[in-house]
Amino acid sequence: MKLMALVGSGDKVMLFTLPFLVVGLILNVMFPAFFDVGGPSDTVRAVAIAMLVVGVPVWIWSVVLILTKASKGELITGGPFALVKHPLYTSVALLVVPAIGFLLNSWLGVVVGLAMYVGSRRFSGEEEEALSKAFGATWEEYCGKVMLPWL
Repeated sequence: MKLMALVGSGDKVMLFTLPFLVVGLILNVMFPAFFDVGGPSDTVRAVAIAMLVVGVPVWIWSVVLILTKASKGELITGGPFALVKHPLYTSVALLVVPAIGFLLNSWLGVVVGLAMYVGSRRFSGEEEEALSKAFGATWEEYCGKVMLPWL
């Protein structure tokens, strides 16, 4: 299977997210107090670590499944893909990136994570259309079984 098929919409999501990251980093350097999350406090640190404890394994599991199954042309329907259609994008955007921001005492991770999530939702339709064409009824059946299809 071609590398671009494995990438899915990832390249578009990253290009969409890049301006938010660049502007956010510049603003964070110029106005660090604006992005300050207050420490992080023990509570914020604990929440961030919990987010990473969930997000990083889901991300790694998703990558392994994509490399081992999608590379063979198989539709992935188990593991984190049974919960959401795009666990790689979702885990990184809503858990990993914001948690890293919190641990670095910045709201920038939340801003970039939300931008990444919006980008993934914006471009995932193209990816899903290609999957629908490739897998037909199997894709439709999978979509009906995903626990959180809107996430």
